Amino acid sequence: MQRDTILNWAVLTVVLVGAVVFLTWGKPFRVSGLFIMSGLAIGALYALGGIGIVVLYRATGVLNFASGAAGAAGVMTAWQFGQWGFPAPVGWAVAIVIAAAISVGYGRTLAPMLAWREPIVKAVATLGLALIVLGIVNFLWNDDPRSIDLPTDNLAVRIMGLRVTGTRILAFAASVGIVIAITLYLNRTVIGLQMRSLANDRDLSDLLGIPILRVETVAWVIAGVIAGFTGLMFGTLIRLEPTLITFMVIPSIAAAIAGRLDNLWIVLFAGLAMGLIESLLTLSQTFKGVRPLAPYVIAAAVLIWQQRTVRLTFGGN
Repeated sequence: MQRDTILNWAVLTVVLVGAVVFLTWGKPFRVSGLFIMSGLAIGALYALGGIGIVVLYRATGVLNFASGAAGAAGVMTAWQFGQWGFPAPVGWAVAIVIAAAISVGYGRTLAPMLAWREPIVKAVATLGLALIVLGIVNFLWNDDPRSIDLPTDNLAVRIMGLRVTGTRILAFAASVGIVIAITLYLNRTVIGLQMRSLANDRDLSDLLGIPILRVETVAWVIAGVIAGFTGLMFGTLIRLEPTLITFMVIPSIAAAIAGRLDNLWIVLFAGLAMGLIESLLTLSQTFKGVRPLAPYVIAAAVLIWQQRTVRLTFGGN
């Protein structure tokens, strides 16, 4: 198994490096390097979204399509607080609280009613939530161009001669840090172990007396906090547009599926790869038209490679 894991990582890395070399061949480094840095930042956001989706799925069996909408509601609220003259940190905190409140509100009210339903029913229910939240956000805020700034936007470092903003570094560092933190949390804490138990067998966990509602609430909180933070980063790095942020969940789900809704490190790798390749495809006159397909092609390729020796299954809920 260890040998298989090493081979998987080696092949995925070689393929990714090969794709990067192919797409940047003949381009000046100052040009291709900027697209690489931008792609890694976008990929970190895809990975963050995927991490939140996986944590929630492992504990509840819910494939959450509403995380992007929760993030959009949070970042738009942060923008509004800024317009009202509140200090910026208050707005950032409110963004995360709003996203977490939407997540927990659904998790404590409607989600338990669907706990024993088929996974597709649970997923469609969260899609309905996403559309409701997006509708409310679009009702409250029109489509005027907006922007939201973070202090890290004005900070920058030079990496191989390229100027990289602090916000891009923050997004990348946060994706790696959150994977490490959640991995330790799942392996070293009581609730983390209970989450893993739920992922393996919900019925047995119930019989063993694990407080399912409390454990699931923690999972909804974590997912909401990650969604709020990701929405803030997306509104700063890409564009402050509710619809765009809401549907950011699609490539995030692709990253989560590449990790079989289980392996956070593969989710991180897949998210970064998706953002990187999607960005570099802009440099190609031949392939730039297929940029939106990049996340799904990468997810499919990872799954096809992983199942060459073993039949893949998803989740234990």
